Amino acid sequence: MDIRINGDNITVTENGVERKLGIGTPEAFKLLSSLWLRSGWDTKHVYSFTWMGRPIIQLPEDVIRIQEVIYRVKPDVLIETGIAHGGSLIFYASLFKAMGKGRVIGVDIEVRPHNREAIEAHDMHYLITMIEGSSIDDKITGKVRSQLKDGERGIVILDSNHTKEHVLAELWAYSEFVAVNSYIVACDGIAKEIAGAPRTKPEWATDNPQSAIKDFLSERNDFVQEEPVFQFNEGQIKERVTYWPGAFLRRVK
Repeated sequence: MDIRINGDNITVTENGVERKLGIGTPEAFKLLSSLWLRSGWDTKHVYSFTWMGRPIIQLPEDVIRIQEVIYRVKPDVLIETGIAHGGSLIFYASLFKAMGKGRVIGVDIEVRPHNREAIEAHDMHYLITMIEGSSIDDKITGKVRSQLKDGERGIVILDSNHTKEHVLAELWAYSEFVAVNSYIVACDGIAKEIAGAPRTKPEWATDNPQSAIKDFLSERNDFVQEEPVFQFNEGQIKERVTYWPGAFLRRVK
């Protein structure tokens, strides 16, 4: 594909066919956004943000969109697999602090000592519980279960190992913690689109969270794949610019 930008117009040539797009059209926005996502991946753009002092390795738009969902669902507990530097845990905890309800459980196969120390010293630490171990180990999911009270509404964010096998196992293991009309979110399905880029593997084209979601939904009728509704939108753009395509699964029964 050849793309040329000339003032207010974009010329796209693909397979010998040329088409022109006005730069202010939704079609142009979608094209430029896909290029921006790929460029951002190559330049590690998401490794440049913090939340309340802790690195949060997330695309800002994804952070804002998940905030909208959390505020609408108002869960009692949010479970996140994958801790890293702890920025996401701090972000979710700060939302619950502002909302006056909710707490966070983080699970990671390894919580590095300096990250644990920083999270435990943070102002939001009292709303966070960390569990160390493989997220798909029965003993670890048992520890998560022991932290929950009867009748609590849960939402789950899967952001650890992004292979199809691992995400599929997490979807099965953590779906029990999701309340009706709440969500389990399988992050970083962008892996499918960027396979072949720097810091990727060719097998990501099929070995990715999107593939895991497809297999999971083929055997479950209590979840549906559902895009979050924009809570406010006076513009022309209807689709998210995201590292999490197709990530949101809502429990319907």
